[in-house]
Amino acid sequence: MTPPDHTGTVPEGDRETVAAEDDPAHSVTLSVAAVARRLGVAPATLRTWDRRYGLGPSDHTTGRHRKYAPLDVARLELMQRALLRGASSAEAAKYALASPVRTPPTAVPASLTGGELDGGGPAGGRGLKLQAANRRARVVARAALAMDSAAVQSLLADAIEADGVITTWDEVVRPVMAAISARWEHSGAGVEVVHLVEECALAALVRATPVVTSPRNHRPVLLACMPDERHNLPLYPLAAVLALRGVGVRQLGAALPADALAAAVRRTAPAAVVLWAQLPRYADPGVVTALPRTRQQVRVFAGGPGWERGVVPQPAERITTLPTAADAIERAVC
Repeated sequence: MTPPDHTGTVPEGDRETVAAEDDPAHSVTLSVAAVARRLGVAPATLRTWDRRYGLGPSDHTTGRHRKYAPLDVARLELMQRALLRGASSAEAAKYALASPVRTPPTAVPASLTGGELDGGGPAGGRGLKLQAANRRARVVARAALAMDSAAVQSLLADAIEADGVITTWDEVVRPVMAAISARWEHSGAGVEVVHLVEECALAALVRATPVVTSPRNHRPVLLACMPDERHNLPLYPLAAVLALRGVGVRQLGAALPADALAAAVRRTAPAAVVLWAQLPRYADPGVVTALPRTRQQVRVFAGGPGWERGVVPQPAERITTLPTAADAIERAVC
């Protein structure tokens, strides 16, 4: 909103918000375009919700511009939150109209997860091609495109609790990330959504990773990216699965320099080292062969699509999927 001038009035050119000091319940009103931007939906969607479900401006008068009061917006946000939980448009509208509204809006109960996504909801499924994605993936995609990080994190936490880390990673996170990345590569738009999903997934996976105080393995497992490789998100579900199985791991993060990796191996004498390469240019066999020798054998695993066409030098072993990687590492160190 353009700030008031020294007289306290709002410039006429600002058509998005209007002050109405005589009515506290409607102190600030928003235009259709402003509400659409706030919710991440098309203006036509707001008009559809008004026409079909009565979720429009409460004080709209024929012949005047449509203006949404704070309580109107709060009710729309309730509907959007219900849609993000997986409700159909009709179910979400019924919930929003029946619920007591205050600003900020109340949280949507987890039980409201029934319907399939439809094309009339917030900006979501239309822009993504989710191949054979399950319902959870479609709902997470819609929340991501609405830039609702709280909803994405909550949905991922629910998925992990219900289905486990492996299923959530393979059937929710990976398909959504792939679809959003494909959209970005095709149109050049949406890189902010990619980053949002990565951060939300990282937060959910860290919360799902227990602290292993009495590991089954006497020597740790080191998880690290290859030098200059900054895409380390896939190491987090692996760390979570191993920790849930009682395997002690030490995360060394992204873009670990080769000399730092060598120092970590010498200092910790690990039972296994996992080296992740997302891109082929970072899958350097020389880093593997340069690992220092220790008194006890160190199993080396090369993970990530960067190794698919490259040479994995002996005695390193190639790991592919999350479940097979977790199984192979567990067998090697326990």
